[in-house]
Amino acid sequence: MRIDGIDGMTMEDLDHAIYYGGRFVFYEYCISCVIFTLRRPSDIVFLHGHEWGWVRGLPYTLLTLLLGWWGLPWGFIYTPLALATNIAGGCDVSYDTRVYLASLAGPPPCDDSSPPASPSPS
Repeated sequence: MRIDGIDGMTMEDLDHAIYYGGRFVFYEYCISCVIFTLRRPSDIVFLHGHEWGWVRGLPYTLLTLLLGWWGLPWGFIYTPLALATNIAGGCDVSYDTRVYLASLAGPPPCDDSSPPASPSPS
Protein backbone atom coordinates (compact mmCIF):
# COMPACT_ATOMS: atom_id res chain seq x y z
CA MET A 1 0.00 0.00 0.00
CA ARG A 2 1.35 3.41 -0.97
CA ILE A 3 0.87 6.33 1.42
CA ASP A 4 1.76 9.83 0.28
CA GLY A 5 3.12 12.30 2.80
CA ILE A 6 4.86 10.07 5.34
CA ASP A 7 8.27 9.71 3.72
CA GLY A 8 10.99 9.91 6.35
CA MET A 9 8.58 9.98 9.29
CA THR A 10 8.99 7.61 12.22
CA MET A 11 6.04 6.13 14.10
CA GLU A 12 6.65 8.69 16.87
CA ASP A 13 6.53 11.52 14.30
CA LEU A 14 3.25 10.13 12.93
CA ASP A 15 1.72 9.82 16.40
CA HIS A 16 2.77 13.40 17.15
CA ALA A 17 1.31 14.69 13.86
CA ILE A 18 -1.95 12.75 14.39
CA TYR A 19 -2.23 14.17 17.91
CA TYR A 20 -2.03 17.66 16.41
CA GLY A 21 -4.76 17.05 13.81
CA GLY A 22 -3.10 14.93 11.13
CA ARG A 23 -5.16 12.30 9.37
CA PHE A 24 -5.02 9.67 6.66
CA VAL A 25 -7.53 10.10 3.83
CA PHE A 26 -8.26 8.86 0.35
CA TYR A 27 -10.06 10.60 -2.46
CA GLU A 28 -12.30 9.21 -5.17
CA TYR A 29 -12.43 9.77 -8.89
CA CYS A 30 -14.95 8.75 -11.50
CA ILE A 31 -14.33 8.15 -15.22
CA SER A 32 -17.15 7.30 -17.60
CA CYS A 33 -17.57 6.44 -21.27
CA VAL A 34 -21.17 5.84 -22.39
CA ILE A 35 -21.39 2.12 -21.51
CA PHE A 36 -19.05 1.92 -18.51
CA THR A 37 -18.24 3.94 -15.41
CA LEU A 38 -15.26 3.49 -13.09
CA ARG A 39 -15.28 4.81 -9.53
CA ARG A 40 -11.90 4.32 -7.88
CA PRO A 41 -10.08 5.44 -4.72
CA SER A 42 -6.78 7.28 -4.79
CA ASP A 43 -3.73 6.24 -2.83
CA ILE A 44 -3.89 7.07 0.87
CA VAL A 45 -2.65 10.58 1.66
CA PHE A 46 -1.43 11.86 5.02
CA LEU A 47 -2.69 15.36 5.77
CA HIS A 48 -0.99 17.35 8.49
CA GLY A 49 -3.19 19.30 10.89
CA HIS A 50 -2.70 22.60 9.05
CA GLU A 51 -3.60 21.25 5.57
CA TRP A 52 -7.01 21.55 3.95
CA GLY A 53 -8.19 18.21 2.63
CA TRP A 54 -10.23 19.55 -0.28
CA VAL A 55 -7.13 21.27 -1.73
CA ARG A 56 -5.19 17.99 -1.89
CA GLY A 57 -8.23 16.34 -3.50
CA LEU A 58 -8.60 19.01 -6.18
CA PRO A 59 -6.96 16.98 -9.00
CA TYR A 60 -9.39 14.10 -8.37
CA THR A 61 -12.31 16.53 -8.21
CA LEU A 62 -11.37 18.11 -11.55
CA LEU A 63 -10.87 14.71 -13.18
CA THR A 64 -14.31 13.63 -11.96
CA LEU A 65 -15.94 16.86 -13.10
CA LEU A 66 -14.52 16.44 -16.60
CA LEU A 67 -14.85 12.69 -17.15
CA GLY A 68 -17.37 11.38 -14.62
CA TRP A 69 -20.72 12.35 -16.12
CA TRP A 70 -20.52 10.57 -19.47
CA GLY A 71 -21.77 7.10 -18.51
CA LEU A 72 -25.39 6.00 -18.36
CA PRO A 73 -26.74 5.53 -15.73
CA TRP A 74 -23.85 5.16 -13.27
CA GLY A 75 -21.98 8.30 -14.30
CA PHE A 76 -24.84 10.42 -12.99
CA ILE A 77 -24.91 8.42 -9.74
CA TYR A 78 -21.20 7.98 -8.96
CA THR A 79 -20.00 11.45 -9.98
CA PRO A 80 -21.88 13.38 -7.24
CA LEU A 81 -20.79 10.79 -4.65
CA ALA A 82 -17.12 11.15 -5.60
CA LEU A 83 -17.41 14.94 -5.67
CA ALA A 84 -19.01 14.98 -2.21
CA THR A 85 -16.20 12.83 -0.78
CA ASN A 86 -13.49 15.04 -2.28
CA ILE A 87 -15.07 18.37 -1.36
CA ALA A 88 -15.52 17.13 2.22
CA GLY A 89 -11.74 16.64 2.43
CA GLY A 90 -11.54 12.95 1.55
CA CYS A 91 -12.62 9.81 3.35
CA ASP A 92 -10.87 9.55 6.73
CA VAL A 93 -9.15 6.17 7.23
CA SER A 94 -6.79 7.23 10.02
CA TYR A 95 -7.58 4.48 12.49
CA ASP A 96 -7.30 1.61 9.99
CA THR A 97 -4.11 3.00 8.44
CA ARG A 98 -2.49 3.54 11.84
CA VAL A 99 -3.30 -0.03 12.86
CA TYR A 100 -1.86 -1.30 9.56
CA LEU A 101 1.36 0.71 10.00
CA ALA A 102 1.73 -0.54 13.58
CA SER A 103 1.41 -4.13 12.37
CA LEU A 104 4.21 -3.51 9.86
CA ALA A 105 6.48 -2.24 12.60
CA GLY A 106 6.15 -5.53 14.48
CA PRO A 107 6.21 -6.12 18.22
CA PRO A 108 8.19 -3.75 20.42
CA PRO A 109 11.83 -4.77 21.00
CA CYS A 110 12.74 -6.84 24.04
CA ASP A 111 14.37 -5.21 27.01
CA ASP A 112 17.79 -6.89 27.11
CA SER A 113 18.71 -5.34 30.47
CA SER A 114 16.97 -8.07 32.47
CA PRO A 115 18.93 -11.26 33.13
CA PRO A 116 17.93 -14.37 31.21
CA ALA A 117 15.60 -16.75 33.01
CA SER A 118 17.41 -19.65 34.64
CA PRO A 119 16.27 -23.08 33.58
CA SER A 120 13.99 -24.81 36.05
CA PRO A 121 15.51 -27.82 37.84
CA SER A 122 14.18 -31.12 36.68
